[in-house]
Amino acid sequence: MSSIEAHSIDIAIVGAGAVGLAAALALAERGLSVAVVGPHQAPRDGRTVALLDGSWRLLGDLGLAGALAERAAPLCVMRLVDDTGSLFRQPPVEFKASEVGLDAFGWNVENAELVEALAAKVKETDTIRHLAGLVSEIVADDAGVTLTGEGFTPLRARLVVGADGRQSRVRVAAGITAREWRYPQVALTAILSHTRDHRETSTEFHTRKGPFTLVPLPGRRSSLVWLLDPDEADAVAALDDAAFARRVEAQAHSLLGAMALDGPRGRVPMGGLSVERFGAGRMVLIGEAAHVFPPIGAQGLNLGLRDVMALREAVSAASDPGASAVVAAYDRARTADVRLRTGAVDALNRTLLTDLMPADLLRGAGLLALSRLRPLRRLVMRQGLAGGMGR
Repeated sequence: MSSIEAHSIDIAIVGAGAVGLAAALALAERGLSVAVVGPHQAPRDGRTVALLDGSWRLLGDLGLAGALAERAAPLCVMRLVDDTGSLFRQPPVEFKASEVGLDAFGWNVENAELVEALAAKVKETDTIRHLAGLVSEIVADDAGVTLTGEGFTPLRARLVVGADGRQSRVRVAAGITAREWRYPQVALTAILSHTRDHRETSTEFHTRKGPFTLVPLPGRRSSLVWLLDPDEADAVAALDDAAFARRVEAQAHSLLGAMALDGPRGRVPMGGLSVERFGAGRMVLIGEAAHVFPPIGAQGLNLGLRDVMALREAVSAASDPGASAVVAAYDRARTADVRLRTGAVDALNRTLLTDLMPADLLRGAGLLALSRLRPLRRLVMRQGLAGGMGR
């Protein structure tokens, strides 16, 4: 550890992605001194995030609604289409925001645009310091945690928040065990224009390779998340832009008409991660440091923002943000929500990857019930939004 005297603050957040930056803004609102350590991570690779209603309102509370409004498209309808070729294939199911009293389930925005807006807000917030260096050493004791790294004076924090992704240094330093797994899938991402209106409807086709999802962006544009097996993903990714767009149009059954690339493309191997607990000592985990799963049902980043809301609540009345009672309260608040959603997304993804009749029958029966039973459909919608609907 460096012999230079450490600078003391209340909370240090390791990781400057969307969740880390949102946590900095939310915690600084509580009058706490906050530092964010790490470079801004906003690759333009075609990825977007569907910010559900509670997440959108959190960002509004943080003063970001105006900056994001023109860059985001509302999601008023979510459509599920069984495109597996199963004997038990059911008609499409539509979830309408109006059925649960909302104008929209949420808003879809490019990841890079979201991070840039959050970073700009952090920059203008006096109680937040941003240090672009990387943390190389984390040393904890009963009174606090010291962070050292290249390019910044050592920090001494009463609480350290790990927002540093699936290879989290904070998680390792806290001694928290993680379980990782891989899926035989790769996600292709892209932004496309099309000749038909999306009508503010997100469409998720369930295929034998995984979900193929088109999510509205402003204008006649949509973002794509397409899960394929690695060999087919390589073949599709190798197509030139025009051929790629035609392939997407065919996979979408020309739902949105003729398509063309209107932004960058990306390729992301699929895997999952869960942790035994969400905090230990004076360290807690948020975002992908705590949970990773496939991009199904718009749960990934929204779950990270629910982490932020739970952490803000846990520290709100504490004189010491890193006290054991605070860490324990945060762990309790996140355990059920994260376990439930990780399990549900994992189970759905695995049923798509099997052609066993019982799995097809179960999935088909579920879609049929959702299409016919409005109370069940409303319950599922509320559960999908749960954790972020209240202030």
